[in-house]
Amino acid sequence: MIYRLLADVVLVLHFAFIAFAALGATLLLVRRLPRWIAVAHLACATWASYVMFSGRICPLTPLENYLRRLGGEAGYTQSFIERYLLNVIYPDGLTREIQIALGASLLALNALIYAVVVSRSWRR
Repeated sequence: MIYRLLADVVLVLHFAFIAFAALGATLLLVRRLPRWIAVAHLACATWASYVMFSGRICPLTPLENYLRRLGGEAGYTQSFIERYLLNVIYPDGLTREIQIALGASLLALNALIYAVVVSRSWRR
C-alpha cells in the first residue's frame, strides 16, 4: 500500500515538474518573483527540453515504475491520480516527431515569455 502511495506521489511530482517546465515563466509575467524562481524554471525547462530532444526517459518514470512493482502491481486497477494524470504525462501515440515538436514548442514559448519579462524589466 505504501509503495503505491509513493508511486502516486512521484506521478504528481512528475506532473508538477512538467507543468512548471512548460508554464513556469508565466509566473514571472503575472507577479514579480525572486530571481531564484527564474533560475529554477530555466533549469527545469532546460532539463525537460533535453529529455524531449534526446529521447531519454525522465528519472521519475523508472522510479514510479519501481515503486509500483514493489507495491505488487502487475495488472492493477487505476487510482484517481493514475486515471487522470497518466494520459497527460504519457499520451497515447507519442512519437519521436511529436516529442521533438513539444520540445521546440517549450523552448519557443519560454523564449517569448522571457523576452517579455526582460523587456518589462528594462523599461522600469
